[in-house]
Amino acid sequence: MTTVAGKQAIGSIAARLERLPHSRWHVKVRFLIGAVTFFEAFDQLLAASALPVLMKEWHLSTGQATLAVTSASIGMLLGALAAGWLGDRIGRVRTVALGVGVTGLASLAVAFSGSIETFSLFRFVQGLGIGGVVPVAATYINEIARSDKRGRFVLLYEMIFPAGLAAATLVAVWVVPHFGWRAMFLIGTVPVLLAAALPRQVAESPRWLMARGRTQEAEEVIARIEAEVARSTAEALPAPAANLSDETSHGRLSDLFRGRYLRRTVVLSGLWFVAYYVNHGISTWLPSLYTKTFGLDLTTALVYTLLSNVTGLLGTLVVALLIDRIGRRPALVGALVGTVLSLGVLALAGATSGGQVAVFASCTTFFLYAINAGLYLYSPELYPTSNRARGAAFGGVWNRLGVILGPVTVGAIIGAGGSLTLVFLQLAVVAAVGAAIACFAVETKGRTLEELNA
Repeated sequence: MTTVAGKQAIGSIAARLERLPHSRWHVKVRFLIGAVTFFEAFDQLLAASALPVLMKEWHLSTGQATLAVTSASIGMLLGALAAGWLGDRIGRVRTVALGVGVTGLASLAVAFSGSIETFSLFRFVQGLGIGGVVPVAATYINEIARSDKRGRFVLLYEMIFPAGLAAATLVAVWVVPHFGWRAMFLIGTVPVLLAAALPRQVAESPRWLMARGRTQEAEEVIARIEAEVARSTAEALPAPAANLSDETSHGRLSDLFRGRYLRRTVVLSGLWFVAYYVNHGISTWLPSLYTKTFGLDLTTALVYTLLSNVTGLLGTLVVALLIDRIGRRPALVGALVGTVLSLGVLALAGATSGGQVAVFASCTTFFLYAINAGLYLYSPELYPTSNRARGAAFGGVWNRLGVILGPVTVGAIIGAGGSLTLVFLQLAVVAAVGAAIACFAVETKGRTLEELNA
């Protein structure tokens, strides 16, 4: 149990972080963590870019193709569970570095796969790393951000993820036709270099150090951060607030399912599932739908897929600029309603051409990427420092379930001869359920992490 002195120290560390003006230190840290996230996103979408070629090269059935794209998602689910525990146990930065290393090495193994079985196995291992990195990295960025500008600060960082997705598709447009799908996975090994550099370049979260009782280390880290910020701004730092609310948590996993946290966990889990069920239900199959259903060449299919990723990046930017003004709940509800309308129009129109699907799928990803980025901001806000990585990662478990079931459901409908109208209609219904769930979300705008968990 945290002592009174310990609580005061935690409050002091939080107050000192809250008073820091934006500086080159924030930019540096966000860039380094962002580079990690970029390549995790890049690696996540590699299978979708390679799938049209793999289906021809290895003569895959629909079931085998589904295995190829979902094996990494199963790994991400388990990786999120493990990383949530590790992030609260050994630290945010060390957990991220470990996950990045696993991702890069597994990508090398995938590149030398000789069958769909070995491909899927190593994609599963790669998923372990990706699933662990993303929620813990988001937790770290939340913990160094000021409460009044946390939404913009975190979401501008989160733009790196859709940028990585777009880069994977953009690179695939040129690399896959000229050098084959294996070259894409060789590029995906770059994160190994980042894994080695990250612990030396990025300080551990002072909030986490204090929550673990490592007071001296926390004081040393916050002092170094303050000195670097003061040098970069060339101004004296403002005085920290006299008092911040104390967090009340013992850091047990069961705390996520008790009292006020039960509602937060249930709502968050539902939102994560819906967002990624719909997102991956669309994105995973788009390249194959363009080539197989509409007869488009591979380059055109990948360009259409790139369009969806670019509009998703734009959606993330829009929500980053608005979320500190309008709040988390209105942003999530509005984006989910926009998703329902985009998918509903596509279902009613009948999805009669590749171009039509590309336009409305891109409208859908505009809203979906805004939701996804918003959830990476929102999840760590809802839990105390001692349970923050676990809470964020538990949401990641539900997003992985959505990532698995979305493509599986779409694949089952297509494999059974179902129409694209049915595909998009069922996705619209799931998104509508998500909009209803979002109405029960707790608003966190403008409040410190300690205030939200006092």
